[in-house]
Amino acid sequence: MTAGVDPGLALAPPERDPASPFGIYLHVPFCSTRCGYCDFNTYTAGELGSATSPVDWERAAAIEIERAADVLARSGTAPKVDTVFVGGGTPSLVGADVLVGLLDRIDSAFGLAPGAEVTTESNPESTSPEFFTTLREGGFTRISLGMQSTSARVLQILDRAHTPGRPQEAVAEAVRAGFEHVNLDVIYGTPGEREDDLARTLDAVVDAGVDHVSAYSLIVEDGTALARRIRRGELPNTVDDVLADRYEQVSERLSRAGFHWYEVSNFATGESGYCRHNLGYWRGGDWWGVGPGAHSHVAGARWWNLKHPARYAAACDAGDLPVDGGERLTDEDRHLELIMTALRLAEGLGDEAFTAEERARADEQVAAGLLRRRGTDHPGGPGFALTEAGRLLADGVVRDILL
Repeated sequence: MTAGVDPGLALAPPERDPASPFGIYLHVPFCSTRCGYCDFNTYTAGELGSATSPVDWERAAAIEIERAADVLARSGTAPKVDTVFVGGGTPSLVGADVLVGLLDRIDSAFGLAPGAEVTTESNPESTSPEFFTTLREGGFTRISLGMQSTSARVLQILDRAHTPGRPQEAVAEAVRAGFEHVNLDVIYGTPGEREDDLARTLDAVVDAGVDHVSAYSLIVEDGTALARRIRRGELPNTVDDVLADRYEQVSERLSRAGFHWYEVSNFATGESGYCRHNLGYWRGGDWWGVGPGAHSHVAGARWWNLKHPARYAAACDAGDLPVDGGERLTDEDRHLELIMTALRLAEGLGDEAFTAEERARADEQVAAGLLRRRGTDHPGGPGFALTEAGRLLADGVVRDILL
């Protein structure tokens, strides 16, 4: 599929369930520097040169929002928006006024559902009290801040630059601006990271007073600067046993502080702190991805946008949707993807989500202590959910069930 293809016609997404949540993901492709571990669709000013600018991106994103609403309206599936998530890249680089302006566009084109969750990722170094106040007054309800680590040595390996204590200050500024829901991102398993490095990071996270923590094992992606350094022998690769130990350290410390896991890598102090937008992904929901390289899923139709901001903006300016490719998922595709994502949730999955053969293999995982049986008293009925031991091997548990 090429640029200019209208997914409302070419993919013809079937009418979606109007009772199911609908989200908008807005991708901001700009970063001030490129982190050594990052393989996201992001660009620094030097990489883009004069090809495009944040102004071009903002204009194009506004056009895509309007076209998306029109496509879904014509196919009879125009929903209210339950969640908005602004990611990147570094959304805070474009400024609060731009983010609020695009949220207003979404509200005007689709309409925000009552109680909609609206999140933006932010780099602590490009935020301020005024930034958070403008966002809160403009309708944002949730902030996600990238901390990664408090260790200067670890941050240097990741090519991250934080003023000491700045992530915690940013949390306090967001709370003072009226945000009840604030997340801190943590990365563990960086080559050379020590147990006490992570311990100090977790203490700082707990002391910051957030209600949500996303803790991710570092994945060394091919083609990144970090992968090249490891390949040259400049840094050691982290072994699986160490990653398992680090995850247990994260889980134990956060549990003592009153957090509980609701997805393998995500912890919250209560259900009100769950990221509803991400739950939509994990439960196989529908969303429209706006921006360069953003992916969308509507009722079994999936497509993705042109990746380069200049090509993306040119397609939007021409009045086209900037689609670069797409596919219609089969029932088997949707079945496999649901098990791969939803079984990572603490709530697990009901028996009806599995075939008879898969249920038999899941029972084997129960016998191995990696899954537990959900009872009839569970709101979702009988089914399976990960045990504490199963969380360490979640990907393997899924593979063994699906074979």
